Amino acid sequence: MTGKPLSHPTFREALRFWIKLGFISFGGPSGQIAVMHAELVERRRWISNARFLHALNFCMLLPGPEATQLAIYVGWLLHKTKGGIVAGVFFILPSIIILWVLSLIYVQFGKVPWVDAMFFGLKPAVVAIVASALIRIGSRALTNSVMWIIAAGAFVSIYWFKVPFPVIVASAGLIGLLGGILSPTKFLVSAEKMPASSESVLDDQTSSPAHANPSLLGGLRVLAVSLVLWFVPLLLIVWKFGQEHTLAREGMFFSKAAMVTFGGAYAVLPYVSQEAVGSYNWLNAAQMLDGLGLAETTPGPLIMVLQFVGFLGGWNQPGNLQPLLAATLGSAITTWTTFVPCFLWIFLGAPYIEQLRGNARLTTALFTVTAAVVGVILNLAVWFGIQVLFPNKTGIDVFALIVCGVSFIGLLKWSWNVIPVVFGSAICGVLYKLVFAS
Repeated sequence: MTGKPLSHPTFREALRFWIKLGFISFGGPSGQIAVMHAELVERRRWISNARFLHALNFCMLLPGPEATQLAIYVGWLLHKTKGGIVAGVFFILPSIIILWVLSLIYVQFGKVPWVDAMFFGLKPAVVAIVASALIRIGSRALTNSVMWIIAAGAFVSIYWFKVPFPVIVASAGLIGLLGGILSPTKFLVSAEKMPASSESVLDDQTSSPAHANPSLLGGLRVLAVSLVLWFVPLLLIVWKFGQEHTLAREGMFFSKAAMVTFGGAYAVLPYVSQEAVGSYNWLNAAQMLDGLGLAETTPGPLIMVLQFVGFLGGWNQPGNLQPLLAATLGSAITTWTTFVPCFLWIFLGAPYIEQLRGNARLTTALFTVTAAVVGVILNLAVWFGIQVLFPNKTGIDVFALIVCGVSFIGLLKWSWNVIPVVFGSAICGVLYKLVFAS
């Protein structure tokens, strides 16, 4: 590979990248993983492909948003704890601000035409981003017939039989673990054939940095600080407003969700929708769908829809507070309890995962997980593509097909940057609605 000589990025260089990532990370977890892979592995070469997938596989096994956790992991690997903090914070900060503004507009004025128009143009671009991610990750993960079979099985399981994502991931990991013992030549070949990124700052041969060495004292310190940060705001809310107040109930509910919801946003949404709409009455089903649309319109993880739920809960049930104050505090406590655990899981577990990077049995298990994830991404691409390209279940949407096709070819063949693709597609949506809307 040609280009300027590689050097370890400075903290300031990494900070600029994480800020940029926060504004361009559209497309849900699959799209965001694709963006990070393109930027970190292929363009900047800060981390090799194998190390990137090793981190991704670990994040897939954790509760909560895997793309956010992956950003924290890479930031931590490059620049210790402060690197992980800025990576995670700036991955979600732009979407927090943007979604708060959109939520306020929503409760004041209802659906906003220009937002719908942007989303109309953005959706086919997201399909293209997910499809290009599928091809890029699949070409690196599906290195033999066994990995292809696992990916196909994952797709069939989730698409036709609706098998939950955590079950698919756990089953794939178990198959890889047993396969590495019973037939190591078939399962280890995937690891051996992984395209090596030897020209990377953190390449396949580089040992883990010193700060990645596990420490019992360090782990206890991480656990103590994280739990204080996580639960002190909840205790203050309960002390100030009482445990039956909406803010307290939101804090406790989303803390529980952060610990039990495996599989990312698409796994957590049915559970949250059922409880927030049916049990707590924080919002209705139509508002939940609108919130999902707003979350997909903004950069950042799709799980940001939970911030919208917290905002609506405070707005609709403010208690003795002003609705806007209650909504703002509701969105804040929801976001806080959703994302603080992400830092805890990574800072606590990543040092041990780094030490196991060369373990053959763990490697086979993690690579079969990656193969299964390829099948899950295919399911997302197919489902999302049908919704976008065939919105009325009849004829194809020509505008969406053109935007999706041009974006896909540009991303895959000409290596277009995601930024112009995202914003260009959104602008096309607005212009199309202005010209053709009756």
